[in-house]
Amino acid sequence: MATKAPNSAVEIDDDDRQRMMLRKALSRKRRKEREAEGEIKELNITAMMDMMTIILVFLLKSYASSSVSMTQSEDIRIPVSSTRVAPKDTVSVTITTKSILVGDKKKVDLINAALQAKDLSGRTVVPLNDALKKEVEKLKFIAERNPNAPFTGELSVIGDKRIPYDLLLSVLYTAGQNELGNYRFIVVTKDQ
Repeated sequence: MATKAPNSAVEIDDDDRQRMMLRKALSRKRRKEREAEGEIKELNITAMMDMMTIILVFLLKSYASSSVSMTQSEDIRIPVSSTRVAPKDTVSVTITTKSILVGDKKKVDLINAALQAKDLSGRTVVPLNDALKKEVEKLKFIAERNPNAPFTGELSVIGDKRIPYDLLLSVLYTAGQNELGNYRFIVVTKDQ
C-alpha cells in the first residue's frame, strides 16, 4: 500500500502503475484508430474525371465568348483588321447603311447611309442623343451602387465599312455630348 510521508511525493504501487500504463496504451490505440479513419486509401477516379470535365467545359465556354454582341445582317460589313485587343463590355452603337442602333434597338432610320434633316440638330443626332442619355444615366446609376463597375465613358462603335465619314463624325459628336468620349471601333480580325 501507498503510504504518505510528510512533505514528500505520493508513492504509487504496482497495481496503480499497471492501470495507468493500460489507460495510456488504450488511449494511444484509440488515437491511432481515429487517425487511420481519416486516411485516404484509394482515389475515386470517376469523381475526379467528372470534376475535370466540368472545369474544361467552363474554361472553353468562357474562352470562346466575347463581351460585344454583333447582329449580322446584309446591311453591315464589318472592317477587317489585324488587332489583337479583345473588345470590352461597353455601350455599343451599330451603324449600318439603313439604321443606327444602340445595343440591339433601332433608334435612327437612314436613307442611303445618310441622316434625315428631321433627326439632326446642328451636328447632334437627336434620337441617338436621347438613347445615349438613357444609357449613360443607367451606367452612372450602376456605378454609384457598385464600385466594381465604374463609369468609364467608353463606347464601342460597330460600323459598316461603307458608311460615310460625315455620318460617323455626327455619331461620335453625339456620343461625346453624352460623356462617351472613349471610342473603340469593333472590327473583324483577320487570321495571320
